[in-house]
Amino acid sequence: MQNQDLNIWRKSWQEEVDAQYLYGVLTETVTEDRDRKLYRELGGLEGEHVDAWEKLLREKGVAPGTRTPTVKSRLLAWMTRRFGPNFLRQYMAAWEGREVREYLLLHQRAKQPETRALAKQLAMDSAEHEQLQTDEDSKESWHSAESGGMLRNVIYGFNDGLTANFGLIAGVVGASVQPHLVVVSGLAGVLADALSMGSSGYLAAKSEAEVYENERRKEKLELAVMPEVEARELSLIYQSKGMQAEEADRMVQSLMADKQAFLEEKMKQELELDTSAIHPLREGWITGLATAIGAIIPVAPFLVTEGTPAIAASFVISMFAHFAVGAARSFFTGQNFWKSGIEMFVVGFGIAVAGYFLGEWLIEFL
Repeated sequence: MQNQDLNIWRKSWQEEVDAQYLYGVLTETVTEDRDRKLYRELGGLEGEHVDAWEKLLREKGVAPGTRTPTVKSRLLAWMTRRFGPNFLRQYMAAWEGREVREYLLLHQRAKQPETRALAKQLAMDSAEHEQLQTDEDSKESWHSAESGGMLRNVIYGFNDGLTANFGLIAGVVGASVQPHLVVVSGLAGVLADALSMGSSGYLAAKSEAEVYENERRKEKLELAVMPEVEARELSLIYQSKGMQAEEADRMVQSLMADKQAFLEEKMKQELELDTSAIHPLREGWITGLATAIGAIIPVAPFLVTEGTPAIAASFVISMFAHFAVGAARSFFTGQNFWKSGIEMFVVGFGIAVAGYFLGEWLIEFL
């Protein structure tokens, strides 16, 4: 037996000991009888996992030791008893998700056949444990991808261009330079901001495509190791969207006949990921264009006039645009419409003041 195998077994055993202990803490601290029953059952199942690892260790002539929780778990228990179970409930749901991933990797890499068999069974158990603690239509926590929207890119690109160039224009105005230098600086800012955000949009979309492929590999592994759990999950997702159980099961069984079709459908329905919607070049161009439009706003008045009228017009238009883009962001952040707009208004005002006085200071001391 290799030391690496022994270390993996001991580590897995300790994690299950901690999980059993923490489920016991949740059983003590939750107030609903339904929750108390759930966590008592989960703790019992984790105890069975501890027994399984101890059996494997003893078969290899290794004493597992006493079931003592780690310092980290004791600290979590102390916090739970003092401040309530909400944080620990979320933590344990995420813990089960991490266990799924770790046991799947262990099943894939382990040399010992008994380790592979146990890792597969525990991965399936942990997946079911997490399902018990989350809504049927929620995403699995061992996946981490989210798909962004084009409208979000437009708004945030517009916001970046507007804010950055507004600060630049304010700084140049504060430096009291010639009017044509304000225009030159502003247009240079438009170009620089647009290229920067456009390339960032391209790279972000490219990264999203890479994330998609990574998540696809995970799903493919899960489908190979525990197809029955994956099939049940997809059926539950269909049911959460209003489909009858029998119809959902029939559709899933039909898809299971074609593993490739099942995999693509699972990616769409469960993780809401669709590689056909990811176009790095398109997103780069759109993000860059939105940034350029936002960045041109503070410069526009200086293209048709100069002096105080241009400064005043630039300030008024830019501040209004800051409020508008802040309000638009509220649809993605979930904040109050007016609050989000006012916050962005204040940010824009602060940037203008800071840029103006910085330009004024630099022209005096340089």
